[in-house]
Amino acid sequence: MAGEPTVAEKLKSLYELQSIDSRIDEIEILKGELPIEVSDLEDEIAGLETRINKLNAQVEDIDAEISQYNAKIKEAEALIERYNTQLDNVKNNREYDALMKELEMQNLEIQLMEKKIRMAGKEKERREEKLEETRSRLDSKQKDLATKKVELEEIIKKTEKDEDKLRKQSEKARKKIEDRLLRAYDKTRTSYRNGLAVVTVERNSCGGCFNMIPPQLQLEIAMRKKIIACEHCGRILVDDFVTDEEKEAEKAS
Repeated sequence: MAGEPTVAEKLKSLYELQSIDSRIDEIEILKGELPIEVSDLEDEIAGLETRINKLNAQVEDIDAEISQYNAKIKEAEALIERYNTQLDNVKNNREYDALMKELEMQNLEIQLMEKKIRMAGKEKERREEKLEETRSRLDSKQKDLATKKVELEEIIKKTEKDEDKLRKQSEKARKKIEDRLLRAYDKTRTSYRNGLAVVTVERNSCGGCFNMIPPQLQLEIAMRKKIIACEHCGRILVDDFVTDEEKEAEKAS
């Protein structure tokens, strides 16, 4: 049965995990903001398509209204024609006045419907202008999306194998580290944009925040007898380890 890993072994495991994760981070940096931009563009395009459908429905509704107004005009014109015919056969002033009143009402109805048609026509023009603007914007966004997708796909194609390999290595490396240290490592990684949770001492300074490390503390770090964090940034401090991959690279050279 394997014994409890030494502090030196724990530190080495953390350092190797950090080395792997940093290489994954480099690939993510290479992708840059492209994944987010692609996602944002897809959301914006979906929103524009919804707006176009809504505007199309509004234009259709206005066309239906105009058709109803035109139908009422035809009804009024038919009544006017009938009342004019009846005028030729009126028998008294009361019938004449009643027919003239009906003719006046139908002419007013026609004027009202014509006014509504003009107003609806102007509203339709406004909606169609917005529709054209939205379609133009959609076309532009779709072209942007196609370009960004090609860029992202090219990067993914170049890095996919390396990224898959590194992620498997990261998972394997994580299994060597106890949960308590992993939680601290992950929490620190997410606290900094560069994702560094484990750093070496470089030029007597923390490799993460670059604050000076006292000589006595540097000696303790080099001894690898306990896990030491930078008092300024909280990153785990180690002296320079040689990772397994670096050993393989040295052999190959």
